[in-house]
Amino acid sequence: MALAGVFRRVEGRPGPPVQSRSRAADPSVGAGVFRWPVDGPPRLVRRFDPPPQPWLAGHRGVDLAAVPGAPVRAAGPGTVLFAGMVAGRPVVTVGHADGMRTTYEPVQPSVTGGASVSAGAPLGALLPAHPGCPDTACLHWGLRRGEEYLDPLTLLGLGRVRLFPVAGPVPPARLRAAGGRGPLAVS
Repeated sequence: MALAGVFRRVEGRPGPPVQSRSRAADPSVGAGVFRWPVDGPPRLVRRFDPPPQPWLAGHRGVDLAAVPGAPVRAAGPGTVLFAGMVAGRPVVTVGHADGMRTTYEPVQPSVTGGASVSAGAPLGALLPAHPGCPDTACLHWGLRRGEEYLDPLTLLGLGRVRLFPVAGPVPPARLRAAGGRGPLAVS
């Protein structure tokens, strides 16, 4: 299935850790090396599902299944902005380049606000009982830039792929190659 030249891919390739691209190439990815916040290949149990309006319910991060007590690690280099309770839940927030912040919950923190961390540095231990987790423990991993919630999987080049039409008309030869079915045809 070849769509090269008709569409462009706007989110990256799998393979953590990933050296992220510049902000101009992909505005959802910051500078530096990012990795999974848990050791080993995590099991994704709930994807990012933002609400259509900021005030509505939605899932503003991803849930990764892991064992209770597992080390939770900084996904990328930055500064611990907060380590404590938010709405009755233990949360750690790390600030990264480009105004991005990653959040981790429920985590018994081993760090304090103001600490510099590298990618992979331990932030604390995963606690059980994350709401909606189908396993004994899940890490809720979130990403924000300013007030906007983003899919944290984009830090690893694993976010959902969205296809956008290439600017300009599709050449007639490309239409013929697609069987004359138009620029959205897949041959």
